[in-house]
Order: sequence, then C-alpha cells, then structure tokens
Amino acid sequence: MWSAEDVVRASVRRQGEGLSVAQVADKAAEAQRRERETRQQLNFLGDRGPYDSDPEDLAEQWVARHAEWRRIADLMDAQDWPVYSPERDVQGSTWARERDAQREGALARRAAWQRERQDARDELKAQVWLPADVSRRLRAIAARTGFSPEQVLAQLADRVRMDNDGALTVDAFTPR
Repeated sequence: MWSAEDVVRASVRRQGEGLSVAQVADKAAEAQRRERETRQQLNFLGDRGPYDSDPEDLAEQWVARHAEWRRIADLMDAQDWPVYSPERDVQGSTWARERDAQREGALARRAAWQRERQDARDELKAQVWLPADVSRRLRAIAARTGFSPEQVLAQLADRVRMDNDGALTVDAFTPR
C-alpha cells in the first residue's frame, strides 16, 4: 500500500523526534553509509535462501532513509531548530496526513469489499427449469406486470410461508 519512501518517512519522523542537529547529521551519515553498503552488496549477489530478505528492497529503503534524514537536517538548518519536532515539520506532517487518509481509504474499501462478499454468500442464485406451460404462464404474468420472470419468482419466494405440517403457501399478491 505504501512505497518505501512513505514507510521510511513515518519511521524517520518517529525516530527523529527530539534529536539535535548533530544527532540528525549522524543519522544522515549512517544512512548514507548503509546506502553505499547495500548498493555494493547488490553487485555481489550470490544464491539466496528462501528466507533471505530482498537486497533490492533493503537498498531502496536505505536510499529513502538517507534522503529523509538529509531533508530533516536541511530543514533544521534552514529553520535554525535546536531539536527536531515532527509537529513543526510542515512537509512531513502533510505526508503523514496523506498516508493516514490513504490508509483510511484502504480500510474503508476493504470493509466494503468484505460486506459485499458477505452479502454475496447470503444470496441464493438458482437456475430453475420449468415445464413449458408453467414457463409460458410465468412469462405472461411478467409481461403484464412489467417485471422480468426472475423478479416475479423472487417476489413469490419472498412471500412463501411454511405451515406447521411443512406445506408451502403463498397468499394472493400483486407483484410490485
């Protein structure tokens, strides 16, 4: 759902809270070093086991982490902040709100999809083979009422009652 940049931005904002300019510079330098190391590892890839992490994903994360620490360091220098505060970081806060909105939208879409699946499980779709004379009567009723034969049968089924002895009955009704 989120890109490597989105994940890293959220992580760096949490980790950076309360760090001084020097500490943020150290984090940026560490990220730069790790970025360089993971790029070098990409050049020497051998056979990987099934449980090894994807080195390309790791390299992408360190690139994003380095860029975000650099952005924060530049922001602190430009704004002359002694420590980093995520609340004062306008761009970071905007990205965080966008991520939250994206997450809420994804959760809402997922919930709607689950409701649709549940409704689909509760529905009954039946194919009914009727004798020719019954089929002709059903089509005639449907034509007179302006409904499809399936709609007439659905309304009929909706009004069926079962007596104590198991017999099915339907009171007279007009399809609507």
